[in-house]
Amino acid sequence: MPRFPIARALIRFAGRARRNWLDRHQTPANFWIHMLGIPLAFAGVPLLFLAEWYWGAGAIVLGYFLQWVGHRIEGNDVGEFIPIKRLLGLPVVAIAPQHRPLNEAKP
Repeated sequence: MPRFPIARALIRFAGRARRNWLDRHQTPANFWIHMLGIPLAFAGVPLLFLAEWYWGAGAIVLGYFLQWVGHRIEGNDVGEFIPIKRLLGLPVVAIAPQHRPLNEAKP
């Protein structure tokens, strides 16, 4: 009987999520813009409660804007919009056409 099956499942999920994220952020500019935009957007949440509301809202908007710019550079869709586009039946670009998945088996 395997020990800690939930922990093993969470580790597998985290590994798949990391590989997916790296597949969608292969261009160095996109990767590094995200390294700035993600923490900025996350920092905006506590700022909503600890400072004037516009500092928190501004950090969230600027963080997401930077990530959007990164995805325009990469040539793929922003991850949060993909489920919405699929729901509406719109075309989706998950991984930029000039890249192939990093975790794809090579022939």
